[in-house]
Amino acid sequence: MSRNLKEFAVLKDHLGKHQLKLTRQRERILALFLKTEHVTAEHMYRSLSKRDPHIGLATIYRTLNLFCDAGLAQARHFGAQTQYDNVSHKRHHDHLICTTCGKIVEFENCEIERLQEEVAAKHGFVIQTHKLELYGLCSRCQR
Repeated sequence: MSRNLKEFAVLKDHLGKHQLKLTRQRERILALFLKTEHVTAEHMYRSLSKRDPHIGLATIYRTLNLFCDAGLAQARHFGAQTQYDNVSHKRHHDHLICTTCGKIVEFENCEIERLQEEVAAKHGFVIQTHKLELYGLCSRCQR
């Protein structure tokens, strides 16, 4: 199993602070999570249960929430499902979401970031965090 050592170290540290163990199931969930983008617990369950039938959906949900607590993941609510995004090595980014097929495109735009800061300053705000999600139709679904 290929391991991203930084993320495993972050998880081990977080688990130690909360008197939890790094189990084989958590290792497998993290290894798969680090290879995917915008993954759902259900998708991970389908992938992992083929190799390890002892991993349950509830375990995957708890583990993904643990990753969020450790700062490795961020839960994103795109429509009806919660998807988890690996944030351990990504810069801030925003999303385009297709309302028909569910495709998600990540993008960065310095001009949008600058405008958000300008609007916040105009109203006396200091932005601590934000998310921008633009919903519409991808090029394939427009046809």
